[in-house]
Amino acid sequence: MTGQLIDFRSDTVTRPDAIMRAAMAEAEVDDNVIGTDPTIAELERRAAQTLGMPAALWTPSGTMANLIALSVHLRRGDRFLATRNAHVLANELGSAAWLAGGMPDILEHDAGPGRCLPETLEAAIGNPGPYFALRTTLLCLENTHNAAGGAVTPPDEHAQLLSVAKQAGLTVHLDGARIWHAAVALQVPPAALTVGVDSVSACFSKGLGAPVGSVVAGSAEFVEQARRMRQMLGGGVRQGGVLAAACLVALDRVDELAEAHDFAKRLANGLSEHGWDVPTPDTNIVLAGVPDVPTALNWLDSLGIQALPMAGKVRFVTHRDLSSADIDEALRRIKSGA
Repeated sequence: MTGQLIDFRSDTVTRPDAIMRAAMAEAEVDDNVIGTDPTIAELERRAAQTLGMPAALWTPSGTMANLIALSVHLRRGDRFLATRNAHVLANELGSAAWLAGGMPDILEHDAGPGRCLPETLEAAIGNPGPYFALRTTLLCLENTHNAAGGAVTPPDEHAQLLSVAKQAGLTVHLDGARIWHAAVALQVPPAALTVGVDSVSACFSKGLGAPVGSVVAGSAEFVEQARRMRQMLGGGVRQGGVLAAACLVALDRVDELAEAHDFAKRLANGLSEHGWDVPTPDTNIVLAGVPDVPTALNWLDSLGIQALPMAGKVRFVTHRDLSSADIDEALRRIKSGA
């Protein structure tokens, strides 16, 4: 290994800094199961407002937030649609089918990375069949799309997909684990990316420094049902304000994500100049095509560079705990180690 480790494994490796830790230590708390924790309540209020939704519910993780939404929206055996390699399909251990009872089906990325064409969605929904046919009731979108390299869906394309889904009577859930990244990249408010959806999840531990925590947002009625489902899944925490305080600090830092996006573009350009197959990223996720992913990861590890596989490629994720010097050093090691 060469020098200090440079960690590109994920933006979830970010750690709370002194300011965030102080906010956690000083948080006003109460039992959030038998009552209301005031810090959690403040986070839920602010998150709902920022996301343009009537209400929000804090959850320990984004996976739980998505599972809660799907469990509320689906009846057992309902078919739902999501783009290929969406997080709800590929990275949540089949809980959408196992626990929420949905039958998943795939939409291809024919409108660009992480996105499908409106006509593709319309064809996939199809027409209602006889009573013994599958009922398609839910569309799951993801913005940014993790496995597509942090790809963003702009508001106009979002609106076209929502129009098709709503005309067919579908409910729409948006996996917005990195919706903050999408908003910063597109230079629009997060609420501009949630228009028309019935629910949205958003995460505070993706590059913002919070150690844990997400929200799932929707109507007041949805959140009431979601709270019951969260309790059923074991997500009813007690003095959770200690964790929500970190999420409030993270929410104030969303604009700082632009630096991670700049780092990702610099890293991608440097890798391309070195002959790697790397498209320019929309946000903070760089996907590099290599002949052999395990061999490439082992070689990077020998250079003190940590990365992970994703969608048959090597994934580098930039974040607030990296510096500009770290990007330069990683590229230097890759160049000198070849």
